[in-house]
Amino acid sequence: MSDKVQTLDLRPMPPFERHDKIFQSWEGLKPGETLRIINDHDPKPLHYQFEAEQKGKYEWEYEQQGPKDWIVKIKRV
Repeated sequence: MSDKVQTLDLRPMPPFERHDKIFQSWEGLKPGETLRIINDHDPKPLHYQFEAEQKGKYEWEYEQQGPKDWIVKIKRV
C-alpha cells in the first residue's frame, strides 16, 4: 500500500468547479493513496456524495474542522 498524499486547495476555486475537480483527482488515486482537501466550509455535502457513490471504497478523516478552514483526508481503500 502507498502512503502518497495529494493535496487539493479548493479555496481559490469557484464553488461550482470543486466537486468535479475533487472527483477528477480521486479517480487518479490508487488504493492506499489519499486526497487531502482544504476547504472554506465543512464539506458535508461532499461526504454525502462519497457515501452514495463510493461507499466502502474510501476512509474519511477530518484533520481540521474550522473555524476558518476545513481539512479532510479521503483515503482510497
